[in-house]
Amino acid sequence: MKLYSINTGYFKLDGGAMFGVVPKTIWNKINPADENNLCPWALRCLLIEDGNRLILVDNGNGDKQDAKFFSHYHLHGDDTLDKSLAKYGFHRDDITDVILTHLHFDHCGGSIMLENGILVPAFKNAQYWSNKEHWDWAVYPNEREKASFLKENILPIEESGQLQFIEVNGGVDGKLGQTDFADNISIRFVSGHTQAMMLPQIQYKGKTIVFMADLLPSQGHIPLPYVMGYDMFPLTTLHEKKSFLTEALAGDYILFFEHDPLYECCTLQQTERGIRPGTFFKLEEL
Repeated sequence: MKLYSINTGYFKLDGGAMFGVVPKTIWNKINPADENNLCPWALRCLLIEDGNRLILVDNGNGDKQDAKFFSHYHLHGDDTLDKSLAKYGFHRDDITDVILTHLHFDHCGGSIMLENGILVPAFKNAQYWSNKEHWDWAVYPNEREKASFLKENILPIEESGQLQFIEVNGGVDGKLGQTDFADNISIRFVSGHTQAMMLPQIQYKGKTIVFMADLLPSQGHIPLPYVMGYDMFPLTTLHEKKSFLTEALAGDYILFFEHDPLYECCTLQQTERGIRPGTFFKLEEL
């Protein structure tokens, strides 16, 4: 097995929304905002080369929306999905599986592309993995979250016949649910940010690596009160974070961040203020 960090670019989101109830005087030291209160965030995906399978976890914003849509998010940087895949000698047609942690546009927008004016799968040889609970949540969205679920990103996956569902394990006695996906790869389920979000957990070089998606979008979200305003159920997120961080500290897990603009990975350490980041490093340094 080999793991690769796949950068698809950067975008901006409102700092207050990203840090919830934490005051700007505090969070601005972590990820400084511009004059419009916007902070830069990465669109970082994970590629897993596992035998004859090439598994991509999330795929960024994509590029099929119009200029007005993208003007709200200020895409920047030179990285693209195709360029990052090519760096390691791969092409999107080599992808056999796409795990979609959840169906918000910044995680699944690259799933579908426009080809001669028609919406088609961007990974024509891949199976797309979601789960029934989250799929139904996204296809029939609530009013608060519906702007993040774009039908052009979602419905063509099902129409293509390439959609597959992972069975949801809801967990027992407060522990996060987990389902096996492949040898050395399992899927954890959390529902504070959105219903049945999936966090891939990988056994790699004697270490446990967890793709944090939007449970911990950046290292700045490790302290328990730092919960995004975007989360549907913030108290659930708080509970899930506390449970996960306790387990991750005890197990010496490595956290892989999808949105941190500076740091790909970190370990954890116990401090007087609680669990905090330990050592920062790039995935390729493992």
